[in-house]
Parts: sequence; C-alpha cells; structure tokens
Amino acid sequence: MLEQQALFDQAHQIVFLTGAGVSTASGIPDFRSANGLYKQNQNAEYFLSHRYFQSDPEGFYQFCKDNLYFPDAKPNVIHEKQAAYTKLDKATVITQNIDNLYELAGTKRLVDFHGNLFDVYCEKCGAHVPVEEYLTSRLHKLDQGPLRPNIVLYDEVISQVAINQSLAAMQAADLIVVVGTSMKVYPFASLLEYAKPGVKILAVNQEPLELPGNFEMVVADATDFFGQLEVR
Repeated sequence: MLEQQALFDQAHQIVFLTGAGVSTASGIPDFRSANGLYKQNQNAEYFLSHRYFQSDPEGFYQFCKDNLYFPDAKPNVIHEKQAAYTKLDKATVITQNIDNLYELAGTKRLVDFHGNLFDVYCEKCGAHVPVEEYLTSRLHKLDQGPLRPNIVLYDEVISQVAINQSLAAMQAADLIVVVGTSMKVYPFASLLEYAKPGVKILAVNQEPLELPGNFEMVVADATDFFGQLEVR
C-alpha cells in the first residue's frame, strides 16, 4: 500500500498544483528540462509573447502548430486519478498545463491557470471556434479576424477569474499536492503563500524540490505514485 494513502483518505479538500511533468507520460514534452522546448529553442519565450503574436502573426501561428499541439495525446494515470478525486468533490486541480488533457480526463473542478490551447477564439469578433479550424487556418473563416488560442502569453496577465478560483481553493485546502512542477514560475508559485497555516503539503517529483515552509517530499515517478494511489 502507498505510504501516503492515508493523507488522501483523510483529506476533505485536496488541491493538486500541477505542471508540465504531469503530461510527459502522455508524450508531451515539457518546457524547461534538458530536452524541453525552452532548451531546444532559446527564443521560445519571445515566440510565445503577445508582442510576437501582434508583430508576426503568421510566425506565431506556425510556432504554436509546430511545437504546442499534440492532438493525439491521451490523459495518463496522473490526470485520471486527480480527475477522479474532483468527481468525488474532494479536490480541485490548478494546472499550468495548456494541453487540454485534464478536460479529456473529465476533471470536474479545474483551473487552467495559463489557459487552454484547445479553446480558440477570434480576436475580431470574439467567437470561439473548434481547434480543428484553427489548425487549418489562423484566420476566422467568417470575418477573417485573427484566431488565437486562449492561453496566457508572455507579457499578458493571468485572468482574474483564474486567480480568484485558485485562491479560494488554496484557502479551503487541507491537503496540497505538488506534482510535475518545480514551482519556480510566478505567479503560479506564489499560490503556496495562500495556503492555510499548518496545512499538509506533499510534493511528488523525480528530483527533490525546494519549497517554502514544511512539506513532505516524495522522490518518485508520479505515474508510479498515482498508479498505486486508491481513490476512495
């Protein structure tokens, strides 16, 4: 039996704080590891900025299509177990991921802190369109307005709705589980500051993390950890 199983069994409100490491087992490369997008392309942050989107919309479009979309990716056991807790009204997932895998897993209480690549809208008329249309053309077929994924680009701010939902979940949590993220990217990393004093914090990662305050570090492959975890 998983050593930390009792923590999950006793918790009433879990918050999962997650990042790109959750989706690597689904075949989606992360951003900041040795083989990640930011290491492979030193200009990646610029290519994912609103400034670049405005100055070179075709270049932005091609970069997103070539590097961010993995339409055949499927949720893995981490997504599925976390989603199962949300379906029991025992958990909220707050994720930095933009890959839509939590949605595919049926996650009930989910905050896409940085948005979702598969939520695409027209900047001219505001209409939302299927992602398949966007992957065919960067222009809205109804009015030729520029289409863009509803993600937070560099030099843009996090939506107030996402912030409010995240803070409410953090303040209600009696167990916080950090998975697949180094918690070094702000403002996401600052969410830990809003946890209740003394709340149990568990981090699951293949490499030890440095987090503020007291926390339990589980150095393990998260797919193994969640594969053993029983949702009940």
